[in-house]
Amino acid sequence: MGAENQTMQANDGSDREQHYNDFVALLSRHDQAIRRFVRSLLPNRDAADDVVQETALECWRKFDSFTGTQTDDENEFVRWACVIARYKALSWLRDQGRDKLVFRESVIEALATSALSQLDQREAERRAVDGCLAKLSDAQRKLVLSVHSPGQSVASIAKETGQQARRLYYQLDTLRTSLQRCIEKQLQKELRHG
Repeated sequence: MGAENQTMQANDGSDREQHYNDFVALLSRHDQAIRRFVRSLLPNRDAADDVVQETALECWRKFDSFTGTQTDDENEFVRWACVIARYKALSWLRDQGRDKLVFRESVIEALATSALSQLDQREAERRAVDGCLAKLSDAQRKLVLSVHSPGQSVASIAKETGQQARRLYYQLDTLRTSLQRCIEKQLQKELRHG
């Protein structure tokens, strides 16, 4: 009997560990979407950070009630977590009610409803951008992303590669146009098949 109990306890431990790993994988995969959602509801970054942390803790406490799996619709976890985040944001606002710079509950509800309805579109756009960027060569991708990276610029890439900055700006303009077409095409394809 002793060995049987130890085996059952070991299995329970590995099941719990797998359950925790599943949660952490989902949370880390969707952290930015949840964070963007919370930022759209609250007046400042510190408040959003606090609410995101509280949301993560509450999601873990309630993860047994989450019915989705990693293979289900990617947005299912995000939607579930955003519902929890909405309540956490409302709770934070109630706690901060003395502050005149805090949104009313009705405003938060309207913002939350709007943000939830846009989750699918934002995720589709993100996938389209990622897919189209992946089609570029490393040099093209570096050039496109350089204008959005701190410490990087077209001028610094021109200096690194020995090319004229004016030529790189022309290439950048061409790449942006190409990326825009690719993204629009991907979104239309997803709309037809989605």
